[in-house]
Amino acid sequence: QVQPVEYGGGLVQHGGSLGLSCTVAMSGPVFAIRPWAWYRQAPGKQREFVAHITPSLETRYANFVKGRFTISRDNTKNAVYLQMNGLNSEDTATYFCNALTYPTLTWGEGTQVTVSS
Repeated sequence: QVQPVEYGGGLVQHGGSLGLSCTVAMSGPVFAIRPWAWYRQAPGKQREFVAHITPSLETRYANFVKGRFTISRDNTKNAVYLQMNGLNSEDTATYFCNALTYPTLTWGEGTQVTVSS
């Protein structure tokens, strides 16, 4: 089964920045035609949508992002990125990427982001 591999998380201070990456081992042309998304799950909470990017590079963000995050993609590397700035404690969560639309992939392990106050 194809699983995304997320990395780049870590411990960051309030107001700091992190850049997350996600790679998907699949056919390049298939990757390129699909919209991809980042999600996150905080302890005790349901997984929630963060941002998505379409093949034509249109993007959409959850309201809580408020201009702080930027999603991007590199089809030559089968990669999706999430640049996060202005982090606060509410952003502490495990971050996942996946295809936005059906069929989605098996969820990866995610990458942990912890924001200290």
